[in-house]
Amino acid sequence: MNYFVTGTDTGVGKTLISCALLYAFAAQGKRVVGMKPVAAGCDDDGLNEDVKKLRAATNILASLGQINPYSFLHPVAPHIAARNAGVQINLQRILESYNELASQADVVIVEGAGGFQVPLNNTEDSADLAVALGLPVILVVGMRLGCLNHALLTMRAISACGLNCAGWIANVTDAGMAVLDDNIQALRQRIGAPLLAVVPYQASPDARTIAPQLDLALLHDLAHEDNTAELPLITGMT
Repeated sequence: MNYFVTGTDTGVGKTLISCALLYAFAAQGKRVVGMKPVAAGCDDDGLNEDVKKLRAATNILASLGQINPYSFLHPVAPHIAARNAGVQINLQRILESYNELASQADVVIVEGAGGFQVPLNNTEDSADLAVALGLPVILVVGMRLGCLNHALLTMRAISACGLNCAGWIANVTDAGMAVLDDNIQALRQRIGAPLLAVVPYQASPDARTIAPQLDLALLHDLAHEDNTAELPLITGMT
C-alpha cells in the first residue's frame, strides 16, 4: 500500500494530494508516513514547506532525514540545486531512507519533485527513482489549459517505464477553466487507470477536507489484482 505520487507539472497539487492520501489512510487506522526524497526551496528555518506539510500528515515517528534525504535552499530544478550546493543526488541513499520508513509504516506516500521526468543528477531523473522504488504511481493532473497533453504524455512515460498507474486525480487549479467536465471526460476515456477524485478549486487548499473525497477502494482493488499478477513490481523494494 505504498505509492509514488507524480504530477503533470510543478505546482499542480502533488503535496496537497499526498497529504490527503495520508489523512485518508490514517482515518482507516493505518500507520502512515509521507516522504519527499528531494525538495528545493526552503524557508528561513531551512525547511521546505512541502516537507513540513507531509510531516504534519504523518502519524509515526520518523526523522527529517528519512522523510527528506535531500533538501536545497533555492527553488530550482533538483539537479541544478544539487550542483549549486556541491551535492550529488544518490538514488541509493533515497532507497535506504524509503526502506527504513516502509519498515515502520503501513503506508508510505512518496512525493516526486516536479514532473515525472525532472532530472535529479547528470544521468538519472524522477522516473528512474520511481522505477528503483518499484511502486505503483498516482498521477495528479492540474486541471488547466494544456493539461490534456501533459497528462497523456506523462501516462505514456509511466507506461514506458513498466510501472503501474494506480489511479489519477483531477485537481482543479484554474477556477475559470473552460469546459472542465469535457476535459475530465477526455482524460477518463484515454487514461487506463481509475479516477480517484475530482478535487474542486480551493482558494486555500486543505488536505484534510479533500481526504474523504478520495476513493481508496479503487486503490485497494488494484493492489489485490497486482498482488496476484505482478507482485515483484510493486513489492520489490518493501
